[in-house]
Amino acid sequence: MARNHERFAMQTALSKPLLQTADGREADAILRACVHCGFCNATCPTYQLLSDELDGPRGRIYLIKQMLEGNAVTMRTLTHLDRCLSCRNCETTCPSGVRYGALLEIGRGLAEQRIARPWRERALRWLIRRILPYPERFAPLLRLGQFLRPLLPPELKRKVPLYRRYANVTIPAKAGVHRNDERRMLVLEGCAQPALAPAINAAAVRVLDQLGISLFSASAAGCCGAACHHTSGVEEGLAQARRNINAWWPHLEAGVEAVVMTASGCGVHVKDYGHLLRDDAAYADKARRVSALTKDISEILAKEDLSRLKLNVKPGLKFVFQSPCTLQHGQQLGGVVEKILSDLGLESMPVAEAHLCCGSAGTYSLLQSSLSRRLRGRKLEALEAAKPEIIVTANIGCLAHLQAGTPVAVRHWIELIGG
Repeated sequence: MARNHERFAMQTALSKPLLQTADGREADAILRACVHCGFCNATCPTYQLLSDELDGPRGRIYLIKQMLEGNAVTMRTLTHLDRCLSCRNCETTCPSGVRYGALLEIGRGLAEQRIARPWRERALRWLIRRILPYPERFAPLLRLGQFLRPLLPPELKRKVPLYRRYANVTIPAKAGVHRNDERRMLVLEGCAQPALAPAINAAAVRVLDQLGISLFSASAAGCCGAACHHTSGVEEGLAQARRNINAWWPHLEAGVEAVVMTASGCGVHVKDYGHLLRDDAAYADKARRVSALTKDISEILAKEDLSRLKLNVKPGLKFVFQSPCTLQHGQQLGGVVEKILSDLGLESMPVAEAHLCCGSAGTYSLLQSSLSRRLRGRKLEALEAAKPEIIVTANIGCLAHLQAGTPVAVRHWIELIGG
């Protein structure tokens, strides 16, 4: 097998100066792992929609290779890279273990250095970076948009989620009051989630409280940094990562057991802090420790005795689970939530094409709205086939995106068991 891989592995010719950089060496190693078999295209959502080789992983890999080897870069190159959802479904499929997501980040960064985006694209990305990561800005603007929603033009109206009043956002008065040997965990509040779905973290607190675990947030922590990282603001995103590490570090030193994520999109990004800050002498070691201690809420519950939980779920509830790409492909936690629900006596109905992206993909639904809506339509058709009473998911972006396209209630799975 080793000889076959060497025979078909991609040959590269990156310049010596580029190979002297960390990104250059990493990209070269990733490219050489690819045997251009094309299995990745079979599970790529954008390739399935557009049937264009350059809108599949293999084609994008060639575009990135050409850039890294010094060939001309055009806006066409950046367009095809932008259309990628970063769902990493191709990584799950790839028989050679190609780390496509890491290569894509390097390629996008290089393309943006060589090609100036149109001013409208730059303006939209700047607005996202100035608003979305900051709850004190995002929440009032969201409420204003919801109030004015009936008056908005159709294109803008589709981007504003309907207002929903959450009834169960209370936390038990005695939550976190356990024995002297109490277990303590941090939770990331997030940036958009508190405004869009405040009941998620409240449910997580209630569930873990029943298991003797105190869940609390560090007030100085904020956005995980993904929103900026994926909208041409890599340095801003890294600054937000450092801020979170600073906020969490005293608690980690005091023995906090884990940093819990209730949004799988945030989780996959925080788990990458160690890689993102690997060249930062002041933060590299701390970032690696934070990444190692970061757990999706499902990883916590999967190791606990769930017989202690008191469920408040409607008997015979018909629901389907939409597994976010950041959970099943990014964090490789496919099937974990489903097993937890099954162990609790609940059973979700099967979903066709469960591996495909819903089209949310962080800021993708804002930057590639047409493709995003087409993917959402396909996903909802699969989810609604069994006529569920409720759709449950594991990421706030997927939740808001799906809810905008269906009258069926969409909730986080932790709300299902912690409501």
